[in-house]
Amino acid sequence: MNSIANMFKVKELRARLFFTIVVLAVYRLGCVLTIPGVDAAALFEYFNNLAAQNNNAFASYMDFFVGGAFSNFSVFMLGVMPYISTQIIMQLLLIIFPSMKRAVMEEGGQQRMQMWTRTGTILVCVIQSFAVTIYAKNIGVISLNNEIAFKLLAILTVTTGSMVTVWLGDQITARGLGNGISIMIFAGIVARMPSAVAELVEQVRNGQLNIVFVIVALVVFVGIIALVVFEESGERKIPVNYAKRVVGRKMYGGQNTYIPFKVNPSNVIPLIFASSFLTLPLQLVSSIASNSGAARWVQKLAVILNPTGVWYNVLLVVLIIFFAYFYTQVTLNPTEIAKQIRENGGSIPGVRTDKTEEHLQKILNRLILPGALFLAVIAILPTIIQLVFKFPQSVAMLMGGTSLIIMVGVDLDTMSQIEALLRMHHMDGFMKKGRVRSRNL
Repeated sequence: MNSIANMFKVKELRARLFFTIVVLAVYRLGCVLTIPGVDAAALFEYFNNLAAQNNNAFASYMDFFVGGAFSNFSVFMLGVMPYISTQIIMQLLLIIFPSMKRAVMEEGGQQRMQMWTRTGTILVCVIQSFAVTIYAKNIGVISLNNEIAFKLLAILTVTTGSMVTVWLGDQITARGLGNGISIMIFAGIVARMPSAVAELVEQVRNGQLNIVFVIVALVVFVGIIALVVFEESGERKIPVNYAKRVVGRKMYGGQNTYIPFKVNPSNVIPLIFASSFLTLPLQLVSSIASNSGAARWVQKLAVILNPTGVWYNVLLVVLIIFFAYFYTQVTLNPTEIAKQIRENGGSIPGVRTDKTEEHLQKILNRLILPGALFLAVIAILPTIIQLVFKFPQSVAMLMGGTSLIIMVGVDLDTMSQIEALLRMHHMDGFMKKGRVRSRNL
């Protein structure tokens, strides 16, 4: 009756698990296939020199979500980040243009929205892949003599690779385990762990890091994981009473229920949105600034957008708070919730019916700010660990920030799906006590 063995006894769960593993294997293979026209030896030497000089902040940041695919200049070097950036843009457009929102609300609107998002993703991929060609030229890793042919080939290859990555994520969602896009990001983060641990051990052996600091940091890391799990599981329950209604010979309503508002209503979305929002300007500016003839203001802007710099982290915190409020208002609209409560004959105890919307908005405002500040602290934690404990950037980014919340969140979400499938087939789940909650990434 072992829970792990039960996963392989259930045919549906076994098929979904194997399918997810195969898709992730294909994804990881694409992350090491260098795009045509790039000198792999020169590329390897360049990034090795950057690592030796501790001057690879931009490359480490770009590698963060794609598991080293950017440093390899692989066909999947952009991963799913252009798709997420396009989703941000589309959500903003829905608020700016009410007619566009009405079109999405109509029948078939979600399919139309998906088509617009896919088309926008291609445009964002073309822009980012063009910046990649400039970066490749400035660091001198192009092996083709014809520069125009290389740019066209690289743009086509990288754009196609990103769209294939998005398609693989959709296949995992439909036929595998967990949310496909989140699983792809999760795989990219986890793929960096072995090399990061090896780098940490090497620095301890060389005496560059104190073993006591490492032990203290690992204890803090475990505590942060526990705190993240506790915070992500917390929720505020709003009681709602429904009046009894007689329709024909049947009586409806009369029950008491509640609306669950999570302590962090937007989950990890603000972190992913903020990181994705900064990725495009960071890539463009860094690619241009890598040229020795770049303008002085571009070089200054590249310094400001340094992922380990003060201004970058301040901007990241501001964007996290903004997207926390923005995304919560989009997904948990107090006006719509209050309207549904009134239409179904419900009311919140102690609150007048016409004050329901105001009451819900007040509760959400009290939840959003602490949740956003919590995400902001976790987001800047890697920079603090890197500066205080002198940890390598690859290790520091795994011990906090977006990576930690994504790993914990995707793990909880996947475990909840496995738990549900096991229970559905009358098997014992993972948890003997309590329950695993899905985060709906």
